[in-house]
Amino acid sequence: MQIGFIGLGHLGKAIAGRLIDCQHSLTVWNRSAEKTTGLEATVAASPAEAARQAEIVHLCLFDSAAVRSVFTQENGLLSLDLHGKIIIDHTTNHFRDVLAFHDLCAQAGAIYLEAPVLGSVVPATQGALTVLVSGTKEGFKRAEPVLAQIGKHLFHLEAPGLATKMKLINNLALGSIMATLAETIAFGEKVGIDKATVLDILNVGGGQSLVLTAKKNKLLGEDFSPHFSNSLIYKDLHCLQDLAYEQQQPLFTGAVTKELFARAIAEGMESLDFSSIYKLFKRQ
Repeated sequence: MQIGFIGLGHLGKAIAGRLIDCQHSLTVWNRSAEKTTGLEATVAASPAEAARQAEIVHLCLFDSAAVRSVFTQENGLLSLDLHGKIIIDHTTNHFRDVLAFHDLCAQAGAIYLEAPVLGSVVPATQGALTVLVSGTKEGFKRAEPVLAQIGKHLFHLEAPGLATKMKLINNLALGSIMATLAETIAFGEKVGIDKATVLDILNVGGGQSLVLTAKKNKLLGEDFSPHFSNSLIYKDLHCLQDLAYEQQQPLFTGAVTKELFARAIAEGMESLDFSSIYKLFKRQ
């Protein structure tokens, strides 16, 4: 299938690579062209060019402002005839902004699927992400064979906005568990237990989790090259707080966790993997 792909950050490039491995022909665009290096894909000069010949166009961008820009900029997606195309947006958007993207695409004759993913670079390369999808049944059914190549688990939450809200709620657990693991490991070291031993015990004890499995080697070797950055988890937790405010819902652990990642960013760790929050506790 001819697929357009826009946004080649760490996650986007991993998903694009997976689609190429599945024998799709990709035309890709990224604001920073050097991020296309290493992909066996056609490199486009604009979002419109990336989407022109594609039946399905994937977006994987930092935030809603970036998504809106890709739609509305000169030679953006809305400069094309989008009738019949499916836009699959893996960006973790703001839950209000994503509703506008559904409307923009509907007015342009395209089907928009908000499709944020659970999981990061490694499961993306293996086709083992969890994909949350909101949008029409027709669009989901048409896109399902491609989505199944990147996602081991697919959840169709049909009403616009629900997939994004669920992604934000999932990241409340993700961020909170990561922060708790980081503090636990640093505290274990403080009392004189070797870090590798602490990790091994947590992995069969109270810390056993997908988060620890995914981040154990990063924590052990203190290699915090980014798979999912502090800036991304902070952005998502900020959107989650907006959702809690709208729902008049207290968000106790979410508030504390968000400020811990804010502290990591203030200390210059914005672009590091979110497991680097361990360094905050280690320094104490």
